[in-house]
Amino acid sequence: MKYVKHAIYLVLLHLTISSGYANVDISSMPNSSMVPGGIAVIPTPARAVSGSYRDERIMLADFEGKQFAVIGIPLNVGAGTENFTLTLADGGEQKLAFQVQEKSYTEQHLTITNNRQVNPNTEDMQRISRERIEMDLAFSTWTEHLEPVFLMKPPVEGVRSSSFGLRRFFNGQARNPHSGMDIAADEGTPIYAPASGIIRATGNYFFNGNTIILDHGHGLISLYCHMNTIDVEIGSTVKTGEQIGRVGQTGRVTGPHLHWSINLNNTRVDPALFLDD
Repeated sequence: MKYVKHAIYLVLLHLTISSGYANVDISSMPNSSMVPGGIAVIPTPARAVSGSYRDERIMLADFEGKQFAVIGIPLNVGAGTENFTLTLADGGEQKLAFQVQEKSYTEQHLTITNNRQVNPNTEDMQRISRERIEMDLAFSTWTEHLEPVFLMKPPVEGVRSSSFGLRRFFNGQARNPHSGMDIAADEGTPIYAPASGIIRATGNYFFNGNTIILDHGHGLISLYCHMNTIDVEIGSTVKTGEQIGRVGQTGRVTGPHLHWSINLNNTRVDPALFLDD
């Protein structure tokens, strides 16, 4: 019943607030890093009203009187030319390109004592599939009345223990690259919203443990995993610096920490690009 309620809420939410495209004024620019897992910040040569990249809508942002396309680059993109499309104010289309530079990420080998967290059984896989649908709906949310913020404070005080992009091996088995930043801290350490937004999903998920998905507007969405407590409710608005939970070690972990991810145009990008330190 939990999954049904969350899925219905997210479908209705998606239909309600993601029906159109809009430009947004921003007060700070993201750090451009044209590598896999980075962000491409590209001036638009003509005024655009919408844009898309790899079948996902992209953010169009005004900064100091100029319009920019702000595009998250997937980790699995190779070096070379990437293309995106703009729809112009006069109804025409313009195809543009940018160059992705090669970047190598190091390996990380971890030992997980609970083998089901490495090789889930059939029942686990059914649960994982339900949870993936719920989270994917939250990540695809597009909220136009929120202003995205690109300079953030770390959501928790601690040691950055695992960086974005690490090629991971669990018990010797290759798995997807690390899609966020791990910050090690004592269990119970407060976690704060690094930017204002709306809570789009919460739950206890198989791999992620206690989790929050926070919508910052225009396809910028952050994820918080392995929490001890969740101190917010779905649909609530939180402000920068507001406590949203506490550090834990739920889900697939080797110790207490916060896993923090950032999505841009439904693509995981390096959270370090958003930190003001």
